[in-house]
Amino acid sequence: MPNLILVRHGQSQWNLENRFTGWWDVDLTEKGVEEAIAAGKLLAEKELLPTRAFTSLQLRAIKTLHLALESCGRLWIPETKDWRLNERHYGGLTGLNKAETAEKHGEEQVHIWRRSFDTPPPPLEPGSEFDLASDPRYAGLDVPDTESLKLTIERVLPYWESDILPVLASGETVMISAHGNSLRALVKHLSNISDEEITGLEIPTGQPIVYDFDDRMQPGERHYLKDR
Repeated sequence: MPNLILVRHGQSQWNLENRFTGWWDVDLTEKGVEEAIAAGKLLAEKELLPTRAFTSLQLRAIKTLHLALESCGRLWIPETKDWRLNERHYGGLTGLNKAETAEKHGEEQVHIWRRSFDTPPPPLEPGSEFDLASDPRYAGLDVPDTESLKLTIERVLPYWESDILPVLASGETVMISAHGNSLRALVKHLSNISDEEITGLEIPTGQPIVYDFDDRMQPGERHYLKDR
């Protein structure tokens, strides 16, 4: 039966610095590289080898995918990159330290911005140093200036249905290397998690999550590959 492997990118530099990252491109730390390589070694050890891969347009997810695939001898498989697997856009919070932002705006307000299902952070100001309107990756795209988890789901799920699920249904073992919130969107859908509960779900970096699908393409329980 088809298998789906979800991997959140390894630790990034802004994860380490406790900053809001969103769509901004940040590289992996040394620990993040190690996490990605370890994920690939685990795939090889458990003999769960991907045959197709999907990732976002962001460096930390792409590099995690490549390091993991190289480590399990699968760097040659076809891969597709798409902005719809990007991290949630954190708007005007992009680049800010999370603790300092809580001190400035209050922990309750920051908690709402971070964990509310449908309340987005303040929008990113046009012309900000983090404005991606002129980034060639997003040419022709109306780049969002902020997103809630709800808005992130509204771009991730149609892409899942149109592009990824048919590949999975054809019998491929699919690996998705993406981000905390784009993967949260998929897990919410696949595990039928409520709007309230999904905001509390943490997706750890570099830990492969696996769904086994039956012959009707219904997902089973999600589990961490290390526990399989």
